[in-house]
Amino acid sequence: VQLQASGGGLVQAGGTLRLSCTASGRIAGIGTMTWHRQAPGKEREWIATIDSGGSSNFQDSVKGRFAISRDNAKKTVYLQMSNLKPEDTAVYYCSGRIQFRVAGPWADSWGQGTLVTVSS
Repeated sequence: VQLQASGGGLVQAGGTLRLSCTASGRIAGIGTMTWHRQAPGKEREWIATIDSGGSSNFQDSVKGRFAISRDNAKKTVYLQMSNLKPEDTAVYYCSGRIQFRVAGPWADSWGQGTLVTVSS
């Protein structure tokens, strides 16, 4: 199972981007999904989570600007980013709780990052 993050790019301050994270491979279930980011010279930080029921939580710095959603049929979680700021520049990663077979154990899986650059 792989998680593939995409949608990063260069955007001006105040702009919008939508990131996608898609799970591929044989999967029985997808649980809580999370977006993280790592800015240059900083540690990776959590920014948003959505559980299997659709409830979400956000880091304070992105509340009101970012939205997280999921499409279980497409095995994809989205991060809609609005009013982007230069300090949002980072590599964005997704992670998720994945069930590989019915009634099997759940495991954490990580995707590769996608770079978001916000110019001032």
